[in-house]
Amino acid sequence: MKRIELEIVALSHSITQTHSYAVVLGEINGLRRLPIVIGGFEAQAIAVALEKMQPSRPLTHDLFKNFMHAFAVDLTEIIISDLQEGIFYSKLVCVSEKDTVEIDSRTSDALALAVRFGCPIYTYEHILESAGILMEDTGKKKKGDSPTKAVAESVSNDDLKSLSVEELNSLLNEVLENEDYLRAISIRDEINRRKV
Repeated sequence: MKRIELEIVALSHSITQTHSYAVVLGEINGLRRLPIVIGGFEAQAIAVALEKMQPSRPLTHDLFKNFMHAFAVDLTEIIISDLQEGIFYSKLVCVSEKDTVEIDSRTSDALALAVRFGCPIYTYEHILESAGILMEDTGKKKKGDSPTKAVAESVSNDDLKSLSVEELNSLLNEVLENEDYLRAISIRDEINRRKV
């Protein structure tokens, strides 16, 4: 089967499920998108890695990456390999000095690891055909757009606009201590908007 490479193009609150998020994968050099509903923890883990934030302690996916590096195992790619009854199935393709192994994984965890390892994400045509969405060609991404921008903008920006820079910095420290990285992104973006 021909594999199709994808990239993360958006991360936002899920429209269909409360307390959930959607990660949107886009076909590289194509117009199809594959939205996948994920949990809040996994969304946060993906956002932290995409935004290159450094948590004070390793998150679960960082721990897994550290463990793999300690034992000389590399994650070379992930494959979204199946879709059954609305559930996506994925495999981690791991390589060591002696072997290549495919490990079953939840897709949300596989994506969080793919971002950390910088490895490609693949799927198959039948999955894009059944769950993908064809987008209109609207041109290139705007400079400065990031996959987490949708999440950052959805977090009560009106409340942040009413705070002073000192209050924003204080709030940023507080949410980082509580490891609320999605909220931290929106606060950081508000601080950066004011520097311009």
